[in-house]
Amino acid sequence: MWELAALAAVLGAAALWADSLRARERAVVAGREACRRYGVQLLDDTVAIVRLRLARDDEGRLRLRRTYAFEFSETGDNRRHGAIVMLGAQLEDLQLEPYRLR
Repeated sequence: MWELAALAAVLGAAALWADSLRARERAVVAGREACRRYGVQLLDDTVAIVRLRLARDDEGRLRLRRTYAFEFSETGDNRRHGAIVMLGAQLEDLQLEPYRLR
């Protein structure tokens, strides 16, 4: 019986890992598009997860809300911070630290 529970735990962890990879890739794409739209450079071409929690979507279903941090630069000489919030597979919020327009 414990073998079945262990197998279920391993399968659940694998499903969470695969879902997290898909969500991270969507967050990277959202970050790239936002940086291109605002004329800044996404540094290191990556995002890092900083928070993972359960939240409800507009229809009341439980989803994973993931918050990712990233860095960008408007001049190439500095680093500014941004954040992307994904609710399930959907972009919920994207924030850029204030920066000086050229």
